[in-house]
Amino acid sequence: MDLSLSALRTIRVVAETRSFTAAAAALGYTQSAVSRQIAAAERELGAALFERTPRGVQLTRAGGLVLRQVVIALDALEQAEKVLAGEPRQVRRVRVGAIPVAGTALLPRSIAVLRRIRADLEISTREGTTPALVPAVRAGTLDAALITGRPPFRSPDQEQPPLKQHTIVEASLAIAVPSASRHAGPEPVTLESLQGASWIASRSTDDEPQLGVWPGLPGRPVVQHWARDWATKLSLVSEGAGITTVPAEFLPRVPPGVTITHIADVPEEIRRVTLTHSPNLDPDVAAPLVQATREAAATLLAEQDAPPR
Repeated sequence: MDLSLSALRTIRVVAETRSFTAAAAALGYTQSAVSRQIAAAERELGAALFERTPRGVQLTRAGGLVLRQVVIALDALEQAEKVLAGEPRQVRRVRVGAIPVAGTALLPRSIAVLRRIRADLEISTREGTTPALVPAVRAGTLDAALITGRPPFRSPDQEQPPLKQHTIVEASLAIAVPSASRHAGPEPVTLESLQGASWIASRSTDDEPQLGVWPGLPGRPVVQHWARDWATKLSLVSEGAGITTVPAEFLPRVPPGVTITHIADVPEEIRRVTLTHSPNLDPDVAAPLVQATREAAATLLAEQDAPPR
């Protein structure tokens, strides 16, 4: 078997992006060049690595087996390059992805805790949605990721072996409303009272559901503002521009002019945040990551329960 370093990298990036077009953009190639590299690798290996689907490409069973070895090989080469470059061997770099809402408090605090308990681990981070982060973990371009799931909390992908998942926190959804609005009273709001409200939401697709409008809200909600950034969403709420759905446990501090309230007449909506990583991740890295993230989450929850001063 004779696969070039370029071919190995192309296999990993296609597996992460699930798209020849996106892989070409990331690698600086043309799409036809990526297709030729993958076809050549499949001929060399005697097996199809990717299955073409209407939504892109996904790994075959053989592709999953090959990818694991590709990741090992590329990581070993990267480590060799660092050693030859004279980087200190005692520092171990760990790449962590996170959903946007985790970046508001959970991720920064987790890094702070990790510095205290394992100073030899140096964290680099990347923001993304759950559907984007899971393939990156599977492809080995991320070591771990903070992702979210909704009931019934299935595995984040269908590939084998399953990714390891550690529950960090379960957050209940709530509504962020302007403090000066009629929704900010002492009692929870009702679905009826939300009829005609202006919403602030993130655009969603079938693969990437985003928060904004309350899940299952009847009728056709009016989305006045589209935004993905949480600071933007909450700033719009504080200025009276609309209301938005939030995972309450992740927002211990909200801007002045924003009130967090709940909906009284609907079942509770729960989202679970997990730290997800490859089953091959070194336990000496995985264990402190889980410990730091759970400690950070516990601190956030404790701050919410503390009485205001």
